[in-house]
Amino acid sequence: MANIGGETRKERTFDVIVIGSGASGGWAAKEFTEKGLKTLVLERGRDVVHVKDYPTTNLYPYELEHKGEITYADKQENPVANRCYAYKEDTKHFFASDAAHPYIQDKEFDWIRGYQVGGKSLLWARQTQRWSEYDFEGPARDGFAVDWPIRYADIAPWYDHVERFVGIAGNKDGLDTLPDGDFLPAYPLNAVEDYFKKTVQQHYGSTRHVISARCAHLSEPKPIHIEQGRVKCQHRILCQRGCPFGGYFSSNSSTLPWAMKTGNLTLRPFSTVHSILYDQDQEKAVGVKVIDTDSGEEIDFFAKVIFVNASTLNTNQILMNSISARFPNGLGNDNGLLGQYIAFHNYTARITASYDGLQEYRTDGRNPAGGGYIPNFRNVHRQETDFLRGWAATFGASRQIIRNNDAVGEELKSNLTTGEWSNWKVHSHMMAETIPKEENRVWLDEKQTDKWGIPLLHISVEYAADDGQRRSDYYEHMADMFEKAGFQDIRTQDDGRRPGNDIHEMGGARMGHDPKTSLLNKWNQLHLCKNVYVTDGACMTSTATQNPTLTYMALTARAVDHAVSELKKRNL
Repeated sequence: MANIGGETRKERTFDVIVIGSGASGGWAAKEFTEKGLKTLVLERGRDVVHVKDYPTTNLYPYELEHKGEITYADKQENPVANRCYAYKEDTKHFFASDAAHPYIQDKEFDWIRGYQVGGKSLLWARQTQRWSEYDFEGPARDGFAVDWPIRYADIAPWYDHVERFVGIAGNKDGLDTLPDGDFLPAYPLNAVEDYFKKTVQQHYGSTRHVISARCAHLSEPKPIHIEQGRVKCQHRILCQRGCPFGGYFSSNSSTLPWAMKTGNLTLRPFSTVHSILYDQDQEKAVGVKVIDTDSGEEIDFFAKVIFVNASTLNTNQILMNSISARFPNGLGNDNGLLGQYIAFHNYTARITASYDGLQEYRTDGRNPAGGGYIPNFRNVHRQETDFLRGWAATFGASRQIIRNNDAVGEELKSNLTTGEWSNWKVHSHMMAETIPKEENRVWLDEKQTDKWGIPLLHISVEYAADDGQRRSDYYEHMADMFEKAGFQDIRTQDDGRRPGNDIHEMGGARMGHDPKTSLLNKWNQLHLCKNVYVTDGACMTSTATQNPTLTYMALTARAVDHAVSELKKRNL
């Protein structure tokens, strides 16, 4: 076993190893260290320290060399990352380089990655919705995937636990399809968003709803947030640069510093995980093999419990590469299902329109929640369509000042300092569930490796016919709602984004009751290796329509509680 820097095995032994430092990994670190366990967090990328390592956070547009735009050369070098909405000159340092981190696209797939301490929690869109009972029972009721081994009641107290610490702005809306949480004050809808909400209520009653979007922003910090060193969101909407105020939740501003204060955290960046070490005599995992990202040297670390939170596809890659005499096809993979049933969210559909009413109002300031949210209302209480499950949607409205540039000299100067307000522009985009399918899968290449000797990941994931059906259904029903609201110039658009560009890939190591049809049990443990837990997106049995990060964090906190209990019982 490799060793560098004179470290002994004792110095490389911990109670817990957490692989990954993003949203779920940060929560694992917080929960374990609070409970007194010596915890090692492994991150393959560089360290990013809150505030100190946000180089663009306070720059004005004119201080950026290309005014925020990406150069042609950069686009050529990073064709996948460049397709992400957040990839700009002021944020590109938080994205993994496509050239440095290759993968094999058997079908077109945008694998968006953030390899640094904090992972993609520095970049996420911060939308946070709970799953409902309908979502957890969906596969069993509708006959796809496998039955979730948990229900809403199992995770509800852990949603509470996470929301209180993270800080979620939202209203108590009283919807069974989108349960209420422990909220900070919501960000209000503007005049047209509120008008649309009332119009939808008038025409559809209790069957459809427009609510203020729920988001991980501190609208009104509580003492627990102040104790973290975070303060009120400043509404700058520069979140992807890293927020020096801690106004939105990230591992960097919240869970990792909290864990560090306990004295029980060891954070090791530049540590690419090669595999999990399995001891056949003990019938459990005993550690993790790491490749030092800079030196290329191998180092083995040891622990009683291992949490895999590397993000969905990285987690699948690590588990598949963790081979042994007992598990020649990957850790816990006796059933051969590891890497299969990858699912994601379909964000391809958009709709826009204009509105000439409420001209006495205009938009002023910025809303970090982004406006309104329409929870899924399709196939909830009964099967209504030829496709399974449904879609949710955003809704927003804004006005801009139109200025006349057709002049020179003093006239141009005058024109640029005055202007007229446009009509309202309204917009929405779809967030549709996709059904996990056996043919949507990932696997390791048998010959090609990356620079650290890890087999390259094949990705074969695509849209199916039912994804197009949900898109058509969204167009039909959103256009109808827009027409009833009196909006004009209604236009639908398929934005052509590829699978993966939603950045919500899930599955591959799904939860379930039966080791023959799933990899993980109801506590997120590998059925066949109980001291390894998976609590990031890889564990998901289905996708629902909600943004998934809140659910990952809640599952993580719940799994840590179980692992600590099992350690005390000497079951791990």
